[in-house]
Amino acid sequence: MKKIYYLLLLISVTSFSQEIALLKYSGGGDWYANPTSLPNLIKYCNANINTKIKTKPGTVEPGSPDLLSYPFVHMTGHGNVVFSDTDVINLRNYLLAGGFLHIDDNYGMDQYIRKEIKKIFPNNDLVEIPANHGIFQKPYLFANGLPKIHEHDGKRPQAFGIFIENKLVLLYTFECDLGDGWEDPEVHNDPADVREKALKMGANIMNYIFNN
Repeated sequence: MKKIYYLLLLISVTSFSQEIALLKYSGGGDWYANPTSLPNLIKYCNANINTKIKTKPGTVEPGSPDLLSYPFVHMTGHGNVVFSDTDVINLRNYLLAGGFLHIDDNYGMDQYIRKEIKKIFPNNDLVEIPANHGIFQKPYLFANGLPKIHEHDGKRPQAFGIFIENKLVLLYTFECDLGDGWEDPEVHNDPADVREKALKMGANIMNYIFNN
């Protein structure tokens, strides 16, 4: 396990450019829902927080050994999610070895994804991440925590996490729709300031994983 961790550390710290990926999961949910979101986030981070992320994100399945090649994996969609036993083991090993999974509920995923997260970490509960956590502090300050991008049910946005030895390894953003805010402007016609908030929050996530 330590060898895998150090390999990941080497990839994320010493490589000239990192590559991030979108998770292609099973179950029928639209894992491909926001095709322009990750490319736009990458462009924003490379321009504003000095990351060197490859401009085209990868696509990876949860049971693939290629998962270990990515320091950051993003997951989104509106519907059902099913992780097989192989997926669960691989995802758990990935996260314990230093990987990071960001799950962004695109509205409709919540009832499914919580059960699947519990498969990965049966002894760890999702906990709400307080506004004073580092992920909300730099490089951009979000004094009230996760920003609200789309209304949907009008509930407050919440960031939940799984922590391993006090390190956040899984981030679940709910009632927020960060990924929608990263998409091309004409997709959702969000105001410029709303898109900017979403991109800044995404930059904070990237900053956290590459510096912790």
